Amino acid sequence: MSGASLEPRDAHNERLLANVHPPGWKNPEARGTYNLAVLGGGTAGLVSAGGAAGLGARVALVEKHLMGGDCLNFGCVPSKSLLRSAHARAEAARVTGEAAPDFAAAMERVRRLRAQISHHDSAARFKGLGVDVYLGEGRFTGPRSIEVGGQTLRFARAVIATGSRAGVPPIPGLAEAAPLTNETLFSLTEAPRRLAVIGGGPIGCEMAQAFQRLRTQVILLEVAGRLLLKDDPEAGRIVLEALRRDGVEVSLSAKISRVEARGGEKVIRFTGADGKESEARADAILVAAGRVPRVENLGLEAAGVAYDPRKGVRVDDRLRTTNPRVYAAGDVCSRHQFTHAADFMARTVLANALF
Repeated sequence: MSGASLEPRDAHNERLLANVHPPGWKNPEARGTYNLAVLGGGTAGLVSAGGAAGLGARVALVEKHLMGGDCLNFGCVPSKSLLRSAHARAEAARVTGEAAPDFAAAMERVRRLRAQISHHDSAARFKGLGVDVYLGEGRFTGPRSIEVGGQTLRFARAVIATGSRAGVPPIPGLAEAAPLTNETLFSLTEAPRRLAVIGGGPIGCEMAQAFQRLRTQVILLEVAGRLLLKDDPEAGRIVLEALRRDGVEVSLSAKISRVEARGGEKVIRFTGADGKESEARADAILVAAGRVPRVENLGLEAAGVAYDPRKGVRVDDRLRTTNPRVYAAGDVCSRHQFTHAADFMARTVLANALF
């Protein structure tokens, strides 16, 4: 089992890793056939594994990186902590007229709170619930088997709950500019003076507001003509007004042609709604332009599971894949990539896979 690391390497992140990817963790010896094998230890995977074990099933849970998935480590928990700090600073400034932000303290609070609650998703906790926890990269080797760490796990039913990752658009020069994503954003210890956010969905909007309130100058670039495309137009208008009220520069219908890295500065060239070419200069770029399902290197072909690299695993209305013994839940198969949706889908899987 390979180790995991998080930056910065402070006491908070060490405490987090001790729970969600313990150094020296020894995988159990595979034996017999599991009633349920779960690939992925995020929200959908943990709800599936814990729920099945609570019903008396023999359960295997395979996680290659961090237990808790995006929600605990790179999503809901750190983002809402940062939003709370930014909101407190904005309210203090409204009342007193001035409130100097302390970005380093806000990010230290993110890491502290994340570590404090990480035991809820820990490998040790789920082992205590009766789940066989395997830390390592798992892949299907057949329609009823998964390989992890040189062992073969045989199952009666399985759940694919591998989640999603930030999609990086194929914009010339963007990759070379080393953009931030939700997986690297919360490792910052110093605030960039200027931040360009690519994407006007929920993540892009909330982080644009948080950083602006913490005294980073933010520009948000959205290719569509409005924010929050999956929500009602009125919601997008309300958020747009709020962002601009906070000082965020928002450019809609912004078609980015290329990104250039010039020393420590990033230059984004784009065409705005008026058809004129413009450029945005920033010290850092955050990509929040949608999510991509994690379907690669899972051996889905060997399992007889159909998938689309962009849309994820194909499921029916019972969340069953094209292999009737294998189900999927969460971001890997859902258009609605939120923790509460993953939780509900996992409960649906339990009802259909175990009964």
